[in-house]
Amino acid sequence: MAIKNTSVALSDELADYARSKVASGEFGSVSDVVRDALRRAAERDLRIARLRQLVQEGEESGPARPFDWDAFMAEKFPNA
Repeated sequence: MAIKNTSVALSDELADYARSKVASGEFGSVSDVVRDALRRAAERDLRIARLRQLVQEGEESGPARPFDWDAFMAEKFPNA
């Protein structure tokens, strides 16, 4: 993966936070902190998109049917 230099303006609060992560040894540089945050944001976006897809599939599957928990458990664990 090629790395491009990009300038990012951070508020004092975010810059201090990023520097504290570097000072703690958790990250090697402020750039590493920003890359990690962006990676996590991208992962979150993918999870949200997947959840939206699942909700849509659920809505399209029709109305809910009655569910008998005791019958379900008896079928799954007949000797219990």
